[in-house]
Formats: sequence, structure tokens, C-alpha cells
Amino acid sequence: MNQETIGKYRWTICSLVFFATTINYLDRQVISLVVEDYLTPEFKWTETDYANITAAFQFTYAFALFFAGRIIDYLGTRIGYALSLILWSISAMGHALIRSTTGFFIARGALGATESGNFPAAIKVVAEWFPQKERALATGLFNSGANIGAIIAPLIVPFIAKEWGWRSAFFITGAIGLIWLIFWFIYYEVPQRQKRLSKAELDYINAGDQIQEKIVESGKEPRIGYGQMLGFRQTWAFVLGKFLTDGIWWFYLFWLPKFLKAEYGLTKDDISFPIALVYIIAAVGSIFGGWLPMNLIKKGWPVFKARKISMLIYACCALPVVTAQWLGTFDMWYAILIIGFAASAHAAWSANIFTTVSDMFPKSAVGTVTGLGGMAGGVGGILISKLAGYLFDYYKELGHIQTGYFIVFIVCGLAYLTAWSIMHWLVPKMKPIDFNK
Repeated sequence: MNQETIGKYRWTICSLVFFATTINYLDRQVISLVVEDYLTPEFKWTETDYANITAAFQFTYAFALFFAGRIIDYLGTRIGYALSLILWSISAMGHALIRSTTGFFIARGALGATESGNFPAAIKVVAEWFPQKERALATGLFNSGANIGAIIAPLIVPFIAKEWGWRSAFFITGAIGLIWLIFWFIYYEVPQRQKRLSKAELDYINAGDQIQEKIVESGKEPRIGYGQMLGFRQTWAFVLGKFLTDGIWWFYLFWLPKFLKAEYGLTKDDISFPIALVYIIAAVGSIFGGWLPMNLIKKGWPVFKARKISMLIYACCALPVVTAQWLGTFDMWYAILIIGFAASAHAAWSANIFTTVSDMFPKSAVGTVTGLGGMAGGVGGILISKLAGYLFDYYKELGHIQTGYFIVFIVCGLAYLTAWSIMHWLVPKMKPIDFNK
């Protein structure tokens, strides 16, 4: 049966999740683009102050993820996703009202808590709407929205801040999410209740899903508690993989503009194209990251083997970032391209590590497990931010801030191979859990 006969409505759903993720990252990146030229002069922030403010976002994001995935599983994707987006849009716009450093600390915390629903909801949508062999590609496509958001942000935020002030930058970008809600409620429903979905496409979505087949045989959808979750090695593989690698992305997202200023003196509009280029490269990596395992599966590889070998390749692709700063002494664009390649390796890795959840757990638990892993990733992000803030302040006083960046880039390069090795040790075959036991 060809794709025309099956239908393609699932890709409409993927596009909705893509735009939500784009908005999610656009909203969270605004602060990094106005901090140097507007917020630091106005509020007299040190590197540690900024690290604490970014850590507030990451702390509440991590803490809320512990509950967000469970809430998404309880409310369902239609209502749960919409609720999360409404709340984070309000939080993003609220930054425009802040008058103090403490206010920013609170505002970032609110944004982190409310944005936590995006990825548990998105991964659950993919698990519901795509067959197992297409999930990495669908995840890679929607996850590229994170990069598109990061591309759009440096192109529009500095302009808005320059023309109408930094408060307008927060308010305008935050309001965009409310438009998305209109399309979400028009086009989204779970597959079993979506009238626009053909029976052929619904059968195609459910075909070959070993976990779903067991559920059909048992006649009930399993409900797995947190205590049970933590008893599975599969849970710990995902949680530790996220803990070790998510913080690297946070570092690129929040500290790249500051790195470009410290190393090359770039400010305001000067940083727009270099940052956009990094995330353009990352967007390509996200899509390729989903395509490669799907292509291997089509060639007859087992799903888990295709996923694991692909992740090993992406982990190796992150290594060259340790040379970014050194090569950047010859030409800034060498550093930009290498960091962009490392960001693309992360995006490709992310597309697959998320998909391991739906490979190993029933759909009713996908949001919860994703939330647990996201929480661990948030904690990893906090540690990276605190480490970066401490190192940069310490070496700045010594007149060698570049040494601080060099140390952090080494951590960024080694994190993925470390994570892959631990995941492989915990779950050598990444087999689905036996939820009937």
C-alpha cells in the first residue's frame, strides 16, 4: 500500500507540534539576546547573576517536568498541550512587566515551569500518531522547530528591542503562541477520534507496534506508577542519557551570544547571523538524525539496533567541538561552523533518545517517562549553567575568560559518548518493558 492510499494526515499533526516547539524555543531564547546590551547595563548583572537567572528557568523546568508528563498522560494531548502553551505564553509576555533582578528570577521560573509541558506532550503525540519506524523522523522534524525558533529569535529580537525596547521583545514573541491555539483546536484530536483520519492510515500507524499488540492481547492499557517506572533499567537509561546531554544544549542556547561577545566583541545586530547559522546547521542535523535510523530500518535493520548505531554516530559527531575555540583564533567562522556541527549532533541525538521512550514503553506512560528524563536533563542544565557562571567569573577576574570556555567545550564534546556508553550498559538491547509482570 503506497502513501497516497494510506493518507498523510499524521504529517499535518507533526507540523502543529513543529510550530509549537518553534514558539517554545523562541520564547525561552529572548533573554539571551537582550541580556548584554539592555538587561546587564540596566540591572547591573554579573556573570553569576545571569547564571542564577538562567538556572531559575532550568530548575523550575526540571521540577515541573516531574509532574508535567504525568499531567499530560492524565489530561491527554489535546487539552494538556493547549494548557501548557497558554500558560507559557502568559509567562513569556509577563517579562515585559519586570522592574528588578528578583522579578526576572521569578519570571524565568514561571516560564520554565509552564514550558515543561511541551516535550512530554510532543513525544506523546508522535507515539500516538506515527508507526514505530517513522517516529524518529517525526521527532527529528518537530524537534527542528527548536532550531527554527533559535534561528528566528536572533533575526527578530534584536530588531524589536532596538526599535521598541526590550520589553516589547518579550511581549510580542510571547503573544505568538496564542495564535497557534486556534489551529490546534481545529486540526487536532487523538487518532481514534479524528474524523479526518482514514482507517487505512490508522491501521498503518498501529502496525508493527509490539507494545500496542501486547495491549490489544491483554485487553487493557497499563497504568504504571512512578515507583514501577524507577524499577526499570530502560527508565534509567533514558533519564541518565538526558541528564548528561540536555545541559549541553542549554549552554549553546543561553551562552552562545555571550561567547561571541567575549571572544570576538560581537554585540546587538552583529550576533544575528552567526547565531542563526548555528541553528540552521542544527535544524539540518535534527532532520537527518530522524532520517538515518528510518532508512536503516527500511533496509532491514532491527529498530533498536538502527536507533543505537545512529546515536553512536551522533555522539562521535559532538567531539570536534573541543577544537572550536582554538580554531576560532584563526577565523571566527571556523568556531561558528564547528559549534553548529556540534549543535546538529545534539539535535540528531535528541531526535533518537526521545524516540527510545515510545520504543520501550506503552503510550499511556510515554508522557510520564519523558517528563522524568526531562527533569533529569533540566538538572543537568542547571549544573552546566552554574559551572559556566562560576568558571567565567573566576577566569574573568584573572583576565583569561577564554580558559573557562575551553573547559566547558571539553565537557560538551565528551558528554554524548559518556551518555551512550551508560545507556548501552544499562540496556544493551533496548527491549520493550514487560508491563504484564
